[in-house]
Amino acid sequence: MNYLFITIVVFFLPFIFFDGCVVLDGRILTGHWKPISNVTDATVVDIGKFAVDEHDLNDHASLKFVKVVSGEIQVVAGMNYKLTITTVNGGLENNYVAVVWVQPIQKSRQLVSFKGPI
Repeated sequence: MNYLFITIVVFFLPFIFFDGCVVLDGRILTGHWKPISNVTDATVVDIGKFAVDEHDLNDHASLKFVKVVSGEIQVVAGMNYKLTITTVNGGLENNYVAVVWVQPIQKSRQLVSFKGPI
């Protein structure tokens, strides 16, 4: 019973979160980046804020989150979010690119990279 449930969840979960996935010979292909159509979505904004907060904490910086400009998502063992984020520091706005690895089931997030200003 549990095996069947896990198989169904693993197969259908990507279709719930995305408009579609690349499927070849019945396998869902992971690793492809897909544009995020709504960067003002509360989840995307929350991940953007998390990226800036983690960067500030790790690098003793004082950037303030403004908005997510654009983004892409990648299915891995969880999801990678690659976001272009506008921040402000001392009145000066700059854009940065952050990658955050999210495991929704385990409710964990990890800042993978934070680059910029770009």
